[in-house]
Amino acid sequence: MTKKFKLTKNKKEVCWVVLYQIEALKDFGDVEKGDLGGWIEKEDNLSQDGDAWVYGDAWVSGNAYVSGNAQVYGNAYVSGNAQVSGNARVSGNAQVYGDAWVYKKIKLIGGYFYHTKQKSEKIEMVDTYNDDWETLAREPKIEPIEEKLQGKKVKIKVADNQIIEGEIVD
Repeated sequence: MTKKFKLTKNKKEVCWVVLYQIEALKDFGDVEKGDLGGWIEKEDNLSQDGDAWVYGDAWVSGNAYVSGNAQVYGNAYVSGNAQVSGNARVSGNAQVYGDAWVYKKIKLIGGYFYHTKQKSEKIEMVDTYNDDWETLAREPKIEPIEEKLQGKKVKIKVADNQIIEGEIVD
């Protein structure tokens, strides 16, 4: 198999990860031999087959993989264990990460795509007691944390040396 790209000596650091600019070694798709592409952490981030390519300021890192005829460009990035393949386009400020898979003919131009699930999986919202965030989980196993009453006033009702009713008062 003839390689279609190589890592250049041009490098930059993004989020504590060293990325290398890629260079085309042959013509394919709309890429010509010698064209400089975007940035990847390692050769395993981009397929040597097909017309997949990372352009300009876009980058791919971690165990993420771009293949098929997929394109990543603009300020977009793909990281974690994400996979972008088929005729997918990831551009603009789109972020595909975690375990997300993007593989149909789709163009993501913004937002955060971080997980792909089977249609049969049930996702639940978990209350993390933070007004600004919601947490999504599959089959969450949660144990309540008992609140310490140190420094709080408690009003209780006692009968026969046993607490029969109690409440926290502020």
